[in-house]
Formats: sequence, C-alpha cells, structure tokens
Amino acid sequence: MKNEAKGEVLIDNKRTRVTKWFFQKGSATGWHRHEYDYVVIPMLNGKLKLISESGEEKISELEEGAPYFRKAGTKHNVVNVNNFDYIFFEIEIK
Repeated sequence: MKNEAKGEVLIDNKRTRVTKWFFQKGSATGWHRHEYDYVVIPMLNGKLKLISESGEEKISELEEGAPYFRKAGTKHNVVNVNNFDYIFFEIEIK
C-alpha cells in the first residue's frame, strides 16, 4: 500500500472511543485487532477490502450513513479500493 489510513480520535472516555478514519485512495489501516465491540458509520458509498487473519479477502460494500456492528476480537487489514478518498467513523464500546 502506498500509505496508511489516518485515524483521528475524537472522543476517548471510560465508555467509548470515537475515531474518524480517513483513507486516501489505495491506503490501508495495517493489521490490527479490535479489543472492543464496535460500530462503523460510513460517510460515503464505497467499497473496502477486508483481509482476514487467515488471508481471506472480502469486498465490503458500504452505504453512506448505514451503520454496522462487529464483535471484539476481529483481526484484519482494511484497504480502500475506491478510486477516491474514503471516510468512516468507528465507535468502540468499552
């Protein structure tokens, strides 16, 4: 990948952490494991490639404003495969 996605923590307290993720075209988060349950809110329609710990690749089609929930423990790398920059908010539940 040409560079890493940038996460800006907007709220971090005892109960939640809210991060705004910005992906340039082709950028990725790098390998990470989610320590908390979390909700993602996409800010644009688009596609992200999810690469699992086992190497399985999946394209996730995201809809602007349509949140989704995932459990803690997920380990993956997330890649922006759009021809444009991409943004989503991640809300972790501590």
